[in-house]
Amino acid sequence: MAKVTLGLVQSRAFSSKEESVQQHERLIRDAAARGAQIICLQELFNTPYFCITQDTELFNLAEAVPGPTTDRLAPLAKELGVVIIVPLFEKRGPGLYHNTAAVIDADGTVLGKYRKMHIPQDPGFEEKFYFTPGDLGYRVWDTKFGRIGVLICWDQWYPEAARLTALMGAEILFYPTAIGWLPSEKAALGAAQHCAWETVQRGHAVANGCYLAAVNRVGTEQQSEFWGQSFVANPYGEIVAKASVSDEEILIVPCDLTAVEDFRRIWPFFRDRRIDTYAPLTKRYIDE
Repeated sequence: MAKVTLGLVQSRAFSSKEESVQQHERLIRDAAARGAQIICLQELFNTPYFCITQDTELFNLAEAVPGPTTDRLAPLAKELGVVIIVPLFEKRGPGLYHNTAAVIDADGTVLGKYRKMHIPQDPGFEEKFYFTPGDLGYRVWDTKFGRIGVLICWDQWYPEAARLTALMGAEILFYPTAIGWLPSEKAALGAAQHCAWETVQRGHAVANGCYLAAVNRVGTEQQSEFWGQSFVANPYGEIVAKASVSDEEILIVPCDLTAVEDFRRIWPFFRDRRIDTYAPLTKRYIDE
């Protein structure tokens, strides 16, 4: 399809998984009624951002993927005729958990899932305690409305992840996200941190000649203040739509996918890559 309308659901934490799913069903319906064809939810959409602390009881929030939540949202995707990107806390096996996003096509088919590859560990972002690094590789899916790739939050900082996904033909890179400020850092570093987050992703859009959609959450959960500001950038890295800092919001963004091919013809970065020189990228550090 030459044109597609994205729906970025920027939301908050709710009191229970059931309330979260109910509220997001409403938000998905709202997005579809406003013309959205590919709807992306935030990272770990149906739970609080529980990685603020290390607590073994919180593993009980996880579920199979596919599983209860995808079983519930797949009929909704079919009813509305929309693609839904569903980020979840996945229980894979005993003591084995992933930060995952399932992709449901517009006919209700669960096309597959992506497991977050890069796992951070910072104060307030205790993710290595909960998540095993992804082992499915980088993925793309041919949906009814375009070929898309999905990466998750900390993956945003790695140009290799965006590049490999784009090289598989992704026209849009989606990044479900949960990122924000710590109160102790916000005054001194808050503006710079947000600038870095937004800028690096805009660079991925340019370097790969594709659209990029980052979907963040809002609200304060324990000591983390999530900064919202979900956005879509076009292949030139221009921000074509951006949500607020603190409000729940559905960002409806029409995209012309012919711009992807047009950009790649004018600036043929894929053609001019010197792949014969890139072998050192597989090293941890080049110290010889």
